[in-house]
Amino acid sequence: MTLSSVSEHEVTSNRYLRGKYSICGVGETTYRRGSTESTRSLATWAISNAMKDAGMDSGDIDGMLSYSGNDSTFAPWVAGDLGIRLNFYMDVHGGGSSTEALIGIAMGVIEAGMCKTVAIYRAMNGYSAVRIGGTGARSAAPILGDQIHHRAYGWQSAGQMFAPTFLRHMYDYGTTPEQVAAVKVAHSKHASNNPKAFYKQRYTIEDVVSSRIICKPLHLLDCCVETDNATCIIVTRTERARDCPNPPAVIQSVVGRCCKPRADMHYQHGPISTVAGHYAKDILWSNAGLGPEDVDVTGSYDAFTFTTMLQLEDYGFCKKGEGGEYVSDGTIELGGRRPNNTSGGHLCEGYTHGMNMVIENTRQLRGNVDDSCPINEDGVREHTYNYEEGGCRQVKNVEVTANLGWAMPGTGSAMVMAKDHK
Repeated sequence: MTLSSVSEHEVTSNRYLRGKYSICGVGETTYRRGSTESTRSLATWAISNAMKDAGMDSGDIDGMLSYSGNDSTFAPWVAGDLGIRLNFYMDVHGGGSSTEALIGIAMGVIEAGMCKTVAIYRAMNGYSAVRIGGTGARSAAPILGDQIHHRAYGWQSAGQMFAPTFLRHMYDYGTTPEQVAAVKVAHSKHASNNPKAFYKQRYTIEDVVSSRIICKPLHLLDCCVETDNATCIIVTRTERARDCPNPPAVIQSVVGRCCKPRADMHYQHGPISTVAGHYAKDILWSNAGLGPEDVDVTGSYDAFTFTTMLQLEDYGFCKKGEGGEYVSDGTIELGGRRPNNTSGGHLCEGYTHGMNMVIENTRQLRGNVDDSCPINEDGVREHTYNYEEGGCRQVKNVEVTANLGWAMPGTGSAMVMAKDHK
C-alpha cells in the first residue's frame, strides 16, 4: 500500500485557529554579560515578569513549554519554584526556530483541552556559560549524530555553517557586504532608543565593513551579541486574554519548523541562497488571510545581518535577489515603510533565540514599547515618533506584525499577529 502525499492545498488550508489565540503576557530579565544566576533562577525571573504583565498568578497557568540549546532548566523544576502545578509541559531541544513553533504547540494543546494557559520560556547564560561556537565556561557537547556533517569539517560555529548561503547570494544576485551592513545600522539605531539594549551605540556601514573578518564574508559587526538572559511569552485563548491588563496580540497564523527538502544538508537540494521561508510563506500567508504588503512591522531573526535579508526576501517582502536593496534603502528603519527588529534584535538588544523579537512585536501592537519618550502624570508614555538618537521607537498605527524565526538556512518558523479591536 502506498500512502498518498499531502497536497499543498491541504497543508495550507487550515484557518480555523485564526484569531482564536493571543499572547497576553511577556517578560524578560536584563540583557547582560557576567550573570551570577543559574538558568533556573533566570527562568523564574522572566516568567514572574510575564505573569505580572498578564495580571496572572500561579493558579492561572497550567501549561509550560521551554527549549534549550546548550544550557537551560526543565519546566517542572521552574514551575515548582513558582508554585505552578502543570497539566501539560514539554521541554524541547532547539534554537532559533523554536519560539514560533512552541507558540503553535501551545495553541494546539490548549485546543486539545490539555491545559488553558501556557508559559513559554527560554533561559540561557549564552555568554557566561555555554557560548554557541563551543567556547565559554562550559564547552559544548562532543560531535554526535548529524553534527558529523558539519563540525567534523570545520563548521563549528553558526557563522561558518551559514556563510556559504550568503556567499552564494552574493554570487547569484550581486548582493554586497555593504548592503547587508545596513541591517546592523538600522538595528543599532533602534537599540539606541531602547533602555534595555545591551549595545546602544549607533554604527555606520563603514564601521561594519571595516571591523575584522570572523568568517568570510562576515565581519565582527555582522554577528549578533552574546548575552545572559531569560524571556517568557504567555499564550491563552483570545477571549481570556481580553481580561488581562494589556491588549492581546492576536495570533493570525503560525508556522513551526518548516524545512527545505534536506534540512541537514540543505545545500544538496535547490538553490543554496534560498532558505526555508520560501516554503513556509505559503502556510503563513494563506492561514493568516494576509500578505507581506499588510505587515507594518517585522521581526526577522538577525543572528547575522544577512539572515535578516534572506528571510525578508523569501517570505515575499521583496522579490528574490532584491533583498540587498530592500534592507539598505531605509525600508527597515524606524520611520521607514516597514521597520524591522525595533528593539535592536539579536544584533544589539540581546541574544534570546528569537524570543525578544516576539516580545517586541507584542509591545508594538499594544503601543507601549519602552523608550526615552516622556511619561505623563498618569504613568502613560507619550510617544513622540521622533526616532533620533535617544528618542522614540514606537511605530505609529501598528496593525499587523510578522516574526520570522531562523534556525539555519534549511529550517525556519514564522508568525503573524494583529492588534485586537474588540
